[in-house]
Amino acid sequence: MHHVNRLRPQVFALQLNDKDMNILDFNSIFPDEHSCRMDMKEKREAQGIVCKKCSGSHHYWLSTRYQWKCANCDFRTEIRSGTVMEHSNLPFMTWYKCIALMGMTKKCFSAHEMQRQLDMKRYEPVWYMMKKLRKAMGQRDGLYKLQGMVEFDEGYFTKATPGNVKLKQGKGSQRKQSVAVMAESAQLEDVDTGRKSSQCRHFKMFVLPESKAETINACVAQNIESDSTILSDKSTSYVDFAKHVENHIQFDSDRKITNSALKWVHIAISNAKRTLLGIYHKIDGENLQDYLDEFCYKLNRRYFGKKLFERILIAVASSRCIIAD
Repeated sequence: MHHVNRLRPQVFALQLNDKDMNILDFNSIFPDEHSCRMDMKEKREAQGIVCKKCSGSHHYWLSTRYQWKCANCDFRTEIRSGTVMEHSNLPFMTWYKCIALMGMTKKCFSAHEMQRQLDMKRYEPVWYMMKKLRKAMGQRDGLYKLQGMVEFDEGYFTKATPGNVKLKQGKGSQRKQSVAVMAESAQLEDVDTGRKSSQCRHFKMFVLPESKAETINACVAQNIESDSTILSDKSTSYVDFAKHVENHIQFDSDRKITNSALKWVHIAISNAKRTLLGIYHKIDGENLQDYLDEFCYKLNRRYFGKKLFERILIAVASSRCIIAD
């Protein structure tokens, strides 16, 4: 039995070199169940272990049981407790392999393909595992708000019918699901040449239960800092944005103008279309937000390379979003 603070950290992920992580790297760093458990243990301790019974923060590690013991009340905390892995009977190795496969590619994995890659007999545990991971990604991105120059528009996802999933930017479709799309962009101008360039940092996408001004305003207030500037078209649903941010600049709904002023939200919608159509064959409104959370999480970390796997693990270790099996 050892005090948590005396343990010498063994950060397995730091064995990676400067290249992107691949399946060979994963197998060498996490060869067995024990290595995965110890890696998650370290990430949990980095976040801080809090006793559910007395809220104490002083714990001892029971190495033979893979548990922490509270120094105050002797209550024991398991490694999975308080994470998205809680209540799951799947091995840590299965979770880590799933996270690795989701993080090694810029695109997404379907649950059927993940089931095949993990060689699992049942589909449902794989589907729930991936759903929990997407929830953790969404919760992690929800910790920050967009700021500065923020583009805002709506994307319209056609609700799925068997064998048919469509994403449209316009408002002319039936059976559509409105999605708020926000892009944190910065307009830069060269002092000497006057040439302007645009860099985009972070994105957010949220399914709107209804495309009404009150719903959209609440989304803006929750996800964009009040000292920001919003760029949007002249939709009547956007007239109250100035109440929630410092500036609101609106453009005529001309395709040429909006493609220039709202460049990044349109690119995000287009990329989401290709991703979802290329991987998933049926998405209903109930699960659409989960897929958008994964898409935005990866898009916001598109330059992380090998660090993406590590970031997802941190999101898992710190997430308190539990979904019943």
